Amino acid sequence: MQNLTPVQYWLDETERNAYNAAFYELGLRWHWDRQTYCDLMGAAQEPEKRIGHYLEANHPHLLRAYDAAFLADAIEQKKEAYKRREGEGSAPLSKRHFNWAECRGAELGA
Repeated sequence: MQNLTPVQYWLDETERNAYNAAFYELGLRWHWDRQTYCDLMGAAQEPEKRIGHYLEANHPHLLRAYDAAFLADAIEQKKEAYKRREGEGSAPLSKRHFNWAECRGAELGA
């Protein structure tokens, strides 16, 4: 993993958390941990290419039913909506995160 300044680390974690929230909202049972996120950031600059890379490596069966660009667009839209919602919230920035412990029980098959 790369060495980041505290601000860059926080920005990356905020972005990674927004992706994880988008996955959950779309019903995708994915979770990008810190290492996965860093690996994908190194694989491509464009979000669509990062998501496509992840799909090909981890969920190629989805590419038989969905176009990678379609999935990437849906994920990016949900991620940005999540970031807007959280940015408008009244909670302090350090408390704005997607609570995976709360949502695990709501997942089908969990």
